[in-house]
Amino acid sequence: MAKDIDLLVKNAKTYNEPGSQVFKDANTIKKIFAQKKSELEPVKSSIRIRNRKSTQGDRLSAITMALQYESDEEGILSGSVHYDEGESEAESMTSNMDMSNPIFQLYEAVRGARNSQGQLISEPFLQLPSRKDYPDYYQQISQPICLQHIKTKMKNNEYESVEHVDSDLTLMFENAKRYNVPHSSIYKRVLKLQHIQQLKRKDLLQREDDDGDSMLSSATSDTSTTKRKSHKKNTKKNRMKALIAAVTEAREAGVGRRLCELFMVKPSKKDYPDYYKIILEPMDLRTIEHNIRSDKYLTEDSMVEDMKLMFRNARHYNEEGSQVYNDADILEKIMEDRRRDLGPATDEDDVMSPKLKIRKNSINLKKSKYLTPLQQKLNELYEAVKNFTDKRGRRLSTIFLRLPSRAELPDYYLAIKKPVDMEKIKSHMLANKYQDVDALVEDFVLMFNNACTYNEPESLIYRDALLLHRVLLETRRDLEGGEDTHVPDVPRLIQELVRSLFVSVLGHQDDEGRCYSDSLAEIPAADPANSDKPLLNFEIIRRNVDRSRYKRLDVFQDHMFEVLEKARRLSRTDSEIFEDAVELQQFFIKIRDELCKNGEILMSPALSYTCKHLHSDVEKEKKEKLPKEYEEDRIKREEEKKEAEKREEPVGASWHAQRTYRQDCTFKDSLYHVGDCVYVEPAESNLQPHIICIERLWEDENGEKWLYGCWFYRPNETFHLATRKFLEKEVFKSDFYNKAPVSKILGKCVVMFVKEYFKLYPEGFQEEDVYVCESRYSAKSKSFKKIKMWTMPLSSVRFTPRDVPLPVVRVASIFATKPDEKPAETEDESKVTDGEREDVPLDFTNGEPGCQYYEQLCYNNLWLKVGDCVYIGSHGLVRHRVGRIEKMWIRDGAGYFFGPIFIHPEETEHEPTKMFYKKEVFLSNLEETCPMTCIIGKCVVSSFKEFLSCRPTEVPEENVLLCESRYIESEKQMKKFKGLKRFSLSGKVVEDEIYYFRKLIVPQKEPSPLLNRKIEELEAKFADMTDEELEELGDDDGDLGDHAHMPSSLSGDMELLSYTPPQSSPKSIKGLSKKEGSKRKINMSGYILFSSEMRAVIKAQHPDFSFGELSRLVGTEWRNLESSRKAEYEERAAKVAEQQERDRTHHQTFLKSGTPVGALMGVVPPPTQMGLLNPGMAPVLRPRTQDKVDRLPFSSPPHLCSSPHRLKLSGCFTRRLISDT
Repeated sequence: MAKDIDLLVKNAKTYNEPGSQVFKDANTIKKIFAQKKSELEPVKSSIRIRNRKSTQGDRLSAITMALQYESDEEGILSGSVHYDEGESEAESMTSNMDMSNPIFQLYEAVRGARNSQGQLISEPFLQLPSRKDYPDYYQQISQPICLQHIKTKMKNNEYESVEHVDSDLTLMFENAKRYNVPHSSIYKRVLKLQHIQQLKRKDLLQREDDDGDSMLSSATSDTSTTKRKSHKKNTKKNRMKALIAAVTEAREAGVGRRLCELFMVKPSKKDYPDYYKIILEPMDLRTIEHNIRSDKYLTEDSMVEDMKLMFRNARHYNEEGSQVYNDADILEKIMEDRRRDLGPATDEDDVMSPKLKIRKNSINLKKSKYLTPLQQKLNELYEAVKNFTDKRGRRLSTIFLRLPSRAELPDYYLAIKKPVDMEKIKSHMLANKYQDVDALVEDFVLMFNNACTYNEPESLIYRDALLLHRVLLETRRDLEGGEDTHVPDVPRLIQELVRSLFVSVLGHQDDEGRCYSDSLAEIPAADPANSDKPLLNFEIIRRNVDRSRYKRLDVFQDHMFEVLEKARRLSRTDSEIFEDAVELQQFFIKIRDELCKNGEILMSPALSYTCKHLHSDVEKEKKEKLPKEYEEDRIKREEEKKEAEKREEPVGASWHAQRTYRQDCTFKDSLYHVGDCVYVEPAESNLQPHIICIERLWEDENGEKWLYGCWFYRPNETFHLATRKFLEKEVFKSDFYNKAPVSKILGKCVVMFVKEYFKLYPEGFQEEDVYVCESRYSAKSKSFKKIKMWTMPLSSVRFTPRDVPLPVVRVASIFATKPDEKPAETEDESKVTDGEREDVPLDFTNGEPGCQYYEQLCYNNLWLKVGDCVYIGSHGLVRHRVGRIEKMWIRDGAGYFFGPIFIHPEETEHEPTKMFYKKEVFLSNLEETCPMTCIIGKCVVSSFKEFLSCRPTEVPEENVLLCESRYIESEKQMKKFKGLKRFSLSGKVVEDEIYYFRKLIVPQKEPSPLLNRKIEELEAKFADMTDEELEELGDDDGDLGDHAHMPSSLSGDMELLSYTPPQSSPKSIKGLSKKEGSKRKINMSGYILFSSEMRAVIKAQHPDFSFGELSRLVGTEWRNLESSRKAEYEERAAKVAEQQERDRTHHQTFLKSGTPVGALMGVVPPPTQMGLLNPGMAPVLRPRTQDKVDRLPFSSPPHLCSSPHRLKLSGCFTRRLISDT
């Protein structure tokens, strides 16, 4: 109890601030408990015992606290252990190991490993399997071991090194692999845990080697070496504690506010969800403190780097000038000052000999050779982008290595909300922040998109970004094959499901191995009650299944049920066919639900019919049939009685008096008994002997002996379909009874009931004389019925058990079709109707007069329903547009539908660096009425979640499209939405069948269709330039400078020529709201005007300076400029901004006219000269711009800048200055 109280108090004091009410209450609880404990403890309790208890409690509490502050973001191999709620305390109370112990770290790496869903991978290995449930496990495994055993050994200090615990873990895994099959879940867990074990073991052994290399190896100095190592470790830790203490103890002057208060823990994901989207590497002081306590930091620099990361995150997320932003600057300066006061850190390498230093360095270099497959792919991708050169040998990645500083280009960080450079990407790679290749690609794409967003489309940086973007995608395609995660072939899976279901039903057998479907083979294909129905039986269904004609489960189920219901309708309720049909239908429902997993794999309307419905239908059918059958049975009994009387001798009583009955008789030295089965000579010589079971024996007045009994028929003596199968040596009990002279007996045989035939053998008989009987045969109705109870007379034959039971073998009828003979297939049999669908009218209250609305409608042999998506014939576009039917109606014999239009990426305005999912479309603002004659096919538009998880069964994969965003034409933006609209339809409408994947697919993104087109245009532009001109342009763009994605500045002369925007609409800044975007469209400032004038002057004075050096000098001049001069530049900038705002407002009038209706149908209107302020002025549009307008029917018309300023624009800075108007 003392340990628990101590733990409770420490947890409360650690989590809460000193001085808080909870902190004070914790101290009070501890004092009260200590006081009560001292009153209850015996006085003679020794101090040593109390001190030992206290020490142990402190140690356990420290371990518990260490476990509590394990970061969820640290990987398994870094030693972090994740526990379920309530598990941490139990682990800490039972563990006596130091967490820095390599043995403990290896155990916890395996014990605490979790998968991506947070499930404990080692759960099956915590305890040994039960001997009661798995007795064979202990027969196969001679040395069973589990994690609990290993943990007990660790507590008892039975492991001397990492190798010993590693051997036990290996033994445990090998036991599991030996007992379980390779593809089982446990086997897969073993492989994952073994991989974790190997990596962690290699890491621990590497640490031991590094620690060993830091000391001189001497057998006589072990003790001193250990002390020296511990002293260095403590010195390093003390320095780090001092640094973090300086940060945590800092307070604001005057008010005493703790500056680190907001840096102690990460922000709540619930309150600040956007924080974790903006900040990729969250860090807080609690995590840093825990890492120090658990010796996670190998060097002081790594700890300082985490502190700087925390401060950078705060500055990146919060606005400049905010309290958190300022606190981050102050705390970082305090940390740097404190580190400077502590002096240089003592490097462990300083006490090493040069030889040992070389050895340690060689080990570190050797580490880099052991890369995981993911790390190799990331490195190849990074190096491909970094080392790419154009045809002139110029390395394009130079400008993307580092971001520009805020002092030099403050406007860059206003326009770009998520700046990133290649150095940051490289640091993420080294820190193993990328979990897959797509994460690295996303950062690269973000970097290139930032460059294209900020720089002018005609600039060199813009072209370089596009080229590197293409190199990135081509390299990834080469590394991964460029294909999506294999999308399951849904039509094939449906065919397999239908085939499995059909084979299972037809192969369903009873306890004696008889297939229930054999009796139904005699059901006629034509329905006597309705001759108009197409022919249908199991054989026709089999051919349809073999030819993959069933696209839906409900259609297949309807056909199967139609055959089974027809069998019940044509048969008596007590017949074998009726009972087999009910059994097969019930079995069908059971297997169907298992294969579909009750809708988890396949959601189909077929699942609505259950066994409950079947039993109700069968009971209803029996109620209708039973009265008729009772009457038929009564009439039949009377007829049989009359026939039996006719078979008797007409002499009457005198004849009976002359007949002598007996139980046996002798013929040709053979004794025959009542109950024996005999061969009787056939009436015709070409027939096989008859088989009769003797029921009576007698001798007449002439001394002639007679027998009377039941006749058994062989399969070839019955009337049956050629598809029926029989047991080997099977005969059927007939309804024919007759007498025969004993002199016609040819020999004895045995007819056994099916339940005894396979287990017993009659003594004294050959195999060819032993027959099996399972069913009775009615010659009158030509039907078979299974015998439930064997009622033949007792036989004198003795039976003995067989040594090995006979196998159940069924053979085809002698009338069966030979393999080389194919049955003729009629035209009706080859057709599979698409279920019973019908037009479903809809009463529409607000509909137009003369229009009949429908929920479901067949138009031009195409079934359509509300909510379906269709391709619309669109002339002049690369791909047909997609429309969704929200209303459809017939008016004057013509069909129409109304709904929104989906457009493809090439119809939107976007940066060439933007990437799209394959088959991605966007929901537009257009909602139009279209004639159904323009429909050229059906398709499916799925939301992102549905696209990953399921597919309609009837739609080919190439017609399944993805939509997760809406394209807003007025803002030229794509905004994601929660999901697509859903429709509630009536029960008469046939719903789509949906197949759910067992594993979510991972769709790949592909480059914009504008990428190659834009690159070709820019390549053509720069192709005629000489190397000197390109180098000069590169200097203007910052290509040879130290900064990435820098915009070019204005030239000094601003009065030379007018500017024509290269795009038809302003270029908005991404990441801003609509309101903010309207404010940020004009980025003119005093600094930009000053830079445009000063850069030319400074460049003339220093022609050899690079772009980065020129930018630093411009920034210095601006900072040193007098306030009055700065105010003048700001006034000039404000006037320019006002003029640009007026021009932008004037341009909006061209955007209000909307899109012509003809464009909806894909008819692009002819280009017109729009946007000219003066009709007599010649258009100055470039051919490339005009081409772009022609290709984009939804683009706004190009416009001219009407500003009175005549500007000479150069490089990539011009985009921000003028084109935003």
